Amino acid sequence: MDINHGSSFSSFKSYICALSDLGNRLRCRAGCVSTTFEETNKIRSRSGTDMRKNLRWYDLICFGIGGMVGAGVFVTSGTASHDKAGPAVILSYAIAGLCALLSAFCYTEFAVHMPVAGGAFSYIRVTFGEFTAFLVGANLVMDYVLSNAAAARSFTTYLGTAIGVSAESKWRITVSFLPNGFNQIDIIAVLIILILTLIICYSTRESSVLNMILTAVHIMFILFVIMMGFWKGDTKNFSEPSDPSHPGGFFPFGAPGVFNGAALVYVSYIGYDAVSTLAEEVKNPVTDIPIGVSGSVILVTVLYCLMAASMSMLLPYDLIDPESPFTGAFNENPDGFNWVSNVIGVGASFGILTSLLVAMLGQARYICVIGRSGVVPTWFAKVHEKTSTPVNASVFLGIFTAVIALFTELHVLLNLVSIGTLFVFLMVSNAVIYRRYASVETTSPWPTLSFLLSFSLTCIMFTLLWWLGPPGKPKGYMLGSCFVVAVGLVQLFKHMVPQVRKPDYWGVPLMPWIPCVSIFLNIFLLGNIDAPSYVRFGFFSVVIVLVYVLYSVHSSFDGVENGSLCQKSLEMVKESVDIEDLTLKVQS
Repeated sequence: MDINHGSSFSSFKSYICALSDLGNRLRCRAGCVSTTFEETNKIRSRSGTDMRKNLRWYDLICFGIGGMVGAGVFVTSGTASHDKAGPAVILSYAIAGLCALLSAFCYTEFAVHMPVAGGAFSYIRVTFGEFTAFLVGANLVMDYVLSNAAAARSFTTYLGTAIGVSAESKWRITVSFLPNGFNQIDIIAVLIILILTLIICYSTRESSVLNMILTAVHIMFILFVIMMGFWKGDTKNFSEPSDPSHPGGFFPFGAPGVFNGAALVYVSYIGYDAVSTLAEEVKNPVTDIPIGVSGSVILVTVLYCLMAASMSMLLPYDLIDPESPFTGAFNENPDGFNWVSNVIGVGASFGILTSLLVAMLGQARYICVIGRSGVVPTWFAKVHEKTSTPVNASVFLGIFTAVIALFTELHVLLNLVSIGTLFVFLMVSNAVIYRRYASVETTSPWPTLSFLLSFSLTCIMFTLLWWLGPPGKPKGYMLGSCFVVAVGLVQLFKHMVPQVRKPDYWGVPLMPWIPCVSIFLNIFLLGNIDAPSYVRFGFFSVVIVLVYVLYSVHSSFDGVENGSLCQKSLEMVKESVDIEDLTLKVQS
């Protein structure tokens, strides 16, 4: 792949000169924002061939369901019920679904206004600038790669469960000279990733058809499990534990338990963000994207709540197996329903395939648009003229994911994922508010930035008190004080700072309340992430900063026709043609 972008990389001497000018280049490029016009026209043209617009709202709903409903619900629901919420895990899923819907609203506003394949990277780039977008986008791509590798290895395990074979002893090859955690070779995981890579390279339309088929089969298995639970279960398990010494009732751990459970099961909703990366391939973004994104989150929430109710009816919460709740529940059943665990293995296998397919579509489009911006080699941005898909990005990330899945065991991968995705959700929610209330050319951004910083710090204080504070009345008073301060800040900001932009087609309702609730919930959930995830995030962030300083800022600087000028000065002129441009896109 060619990295000779302009003068900075033409020779070693040129590169040294570029490094000596690093301060000026960082000042010019790191905080510079692109415009909607540039993202949908000039920058998109760097891919060559346009991606084919052949997706409708029903494709997006199926992609959303397929991306969210993987194997995670078969695992997280057990721990959430047994240790956190009890039978009220049903409400935990409902609350987590509401959180996901609020974040989805923020994604939808950007996707309708700017239907490009970059998703969160593009949204943050037009709001907070190039460096922040690259930091967030690169971390998100790494999360995608690692979680996809984990999902592929999970597929091998669940497939073995479905047919009654031990995947670890029969299908994985142990290499003695490799260190523990990296010595179990998984050929099946590699084959699955490579096959899906070929499919997403061939056509997005055919990928959608395959996803619809797999999702339909997966939903059938889920509905079967739900019906079995309601048929063989007992409603007394909603309120009576097996051990009378354990807390009873529908809320055995109280309201805090419900919210703690919601923080745990929220990971089961991650995946809808990948749908926004398909916006460039949607026929009518104004109507299809809101229906597709919001509709998929609502349908998945209903399914999850029904699954949680089914599980809670099968066994008292204190007998539910935290690691395999549904399989364990049917194995404990005295009526000889052990065979249902095999059915669950088949259903989970289909769920993993759909979530892998959607995630791999999303990760390729993220890196494609990052390539368009010039901060990584533009080779990644190329769209194949025959397939109208980002083949280069898809193949590179497919091979990279397959190599990781080949060696790295599941428990190692699971300690490295999820914080990046929540961080992106948090940044997009902030970006919606900033873009609605601040414009560099017409208003000062500092009132909006001050509000976002103050509100976020209040949410962080609430989160630290919730997770780390000792129980008691002082904790309750401090939590209540943080809540009052947060509400007061939002109300004060709403009345003192007017909106400078209002969407013409679709926008987040009840501004700024809904994005603020989304900010709070994402910060709250980040407080439940384990330490290794923060270590991973910090490590990769340092690596990303080094890449930006040593390569990306120079490549981006060379890509500007007049490198001494920051694109911020062009925003006001370009913004005047945004609406006309979007209208033409919709009509086409």
